[in-house]
Amino acid sequence: QNPKTSAIVKQLVAEGNAGELQKYFGSRMEFGTAGLRAAMGAGISHMNDLTIIQTTQGFCRYLEKNFSDLKKRGVVIGFDARAHPSSGGSSKRFARLAANTFISQGVPVYLFSDITPTPFVPYTVTHLKLCAGIMVTASHNPKQDNGYKVYWENGAQIISPHDKGISQAIEENQEPWPQAWDDKLIDSSLLLHDPYATVNKEYFKDIQKQCFHRNINKETNLKFVHTSVHGVGHKFVQLAFKAFDLSPPFAVPEQRDPDPEFPTVKYPNPEEGKGVLTLSFALAEKDGAKIILANDPDADRLAVAEKQESGEWKVFSGNELGALLGWWIFTCWKNHNSDTCAIKDVYMLSSTVSSKILRAIALKEGFHFEETLTGFKWMGNRAKQLMDQGKAVLFAFEEAIGYMCCPAVLDKDGVSAAVITAEMASFLATRNLSLSQQLKAVYDEYGFHITKASYFICHDPKVIQQLFDNLRNFDGKNTYPKSCGRFKVSGIRDLTTGYDSSQPDQKAILPTSKSSQMITFTFANGGVATMRTSGTEPKIKYYSELCAPPGNSDVEQLKKELDELVNALEEHFFQPEKNNLQRKTE
Repeated sequence: QNPKTSAIVKQLVAEGNAGELQKYFGSRMEFGTAGLRAAMGAGISHMNDLTIIQTTQGFCRYLEKNFSDLKKRGVVIGFDARAHPSSGGSSKRFARLAANTFISQGVPVYLFSDITPTPFVPYTVTHLKLCAGIMVTASHNPKQDNGYKVYWENGAQIISPHDKGISQAIEENQEPWPQAWDDKLIDSSLLLHDPYATVNKEYFKDIQKQCFHRNINKETNLKFVHTSVHGVGHKFVQLAFKAFDLSPPFAVPEQRDPDPEFPTVKYPNPEEGKGVLTLSFALAEKDGAKIILANDPDADRLAVAEKQESGEWKVFSGNELGALLGWWIFTCWKNHNSDTCAIKDVYMLSSTVSSKILRAIALKEGFHFEETLTGFKWMGNRAKQLMDQGKAVLFAFEEAIGYMCCPAVLDKDGVSAAVITAEMASFLATRNLSLSQQLKAVYDEYGFHITKASYFICHDPKVIQQLFDNLRNFDGKNTYPKSCGRFKVSGIRDLTTGYDSSQPDQKAILPTSKSSQMITFTFANGGVATMRTSGTEPKIKYYSELCAPPGNSDVEQLKKELDELVNALEEHFFQPEKNNLQRKTE
């Protein structure tokens, strides 16, 4: 019933374009633990009015089955600023259609009246004790994409078996219900609520529990630049600074307002490094700012850059910022908790492909560190379990610039991370220390952790499957590599098959998933490298790390050793030329 997608399909039928029709209707988007992520457009393989209605009908039925009080508690729905004029799709339109679906079944809906950062949805689920949350966003994906991200009643992203249950319910509820397309019906419904004002007030009140140096914040001369990369973050980071009594950061004017075309960047992803930050560097030079804070378009991630004494800009990796925030949040906790027994209930988490720096800090300081599978869905769910047992989860992070600094949001949150980083920098400035100098101090105290990560692009699932099959049958059937170039392999963990050579029964402790590829190699030199597929992009990613004990300060030698290990990994395990893999471009 959407005239634009309908016209696209009619045109293809008239042209007899079977190839394109096959692309649009050949296979339905798969609903996984990350929900949906695909391009906007016509057909069941894309995000459009029909597929949003079908998905929400399935999700609604699944929730009815799981919650007897769904019609009392309800759900929250948020959206970013994405839009796709040629197909008529937009995040706001999809959010309204989803709201209409629930309301038609008598379920109360808390629909944000305006764009919000992704973390506001899990926050609202917890704060208002709702059954579930939906955020319509494709985060930092290219402009034609959109997504549908789902949170459970515990305020964390869904994990299995919910994805399978929802997927099955979608299959069973394909026929749009009466009036499914008429989203105007919700405007007069008593079941429609707008949580925007309440959540804006309460969220900024809650994150102030992480504000420890208000007096320093008021006095600091440190200047910050912030970019929201044409996304939703601008207003919310300004409010967060105000909540912490910090002067507002300078906003990059060309990228301040939401723009679904993302006109100034090739990819709207601050993780891609300096290319996304060009305009930020220019503004910082002009206004004399030392630190840049960059959110991705849905403001759940944060990148940070700092001007060095040489005049160069250093962009911190996700692992480096994770080390700094972990150190900072623990230090603040320690200064405010004189009871030494309390430390036995303190936890920090990171994902298995992230740096183990938190493990080193935990060992020395006496708190607990746990690693989870990749993705905040695992860290959010584990954090909730621990909190329900009376533990304090101070911090969780992932190398893909995702940080959970505040227990009120059980997901990554780029808004609270931005303002906490600003307070940390302001505090360090009173000690005449930069972020870079403090990072070195953290490594000096807890041991250097050098990391290097990148990816190859591959659009052919068969090639990816073959590449991982080769690693599992390297020297004959069911044998993994014993070395990689000159580097001897001392351990293998395969979370696709559940094999772990370091365990007495050779079974991996972390959950395994046959649907995604992930192998971790431990090397005799202390290096660790993980190769895995991405759940949302056509990429094979790798992550590598060398950890040195405290006191080993030959950083250049460690870096050289890691570079050589990564080169060997690419040459022997990825074989980019043979497999026709495309390297990451700067």
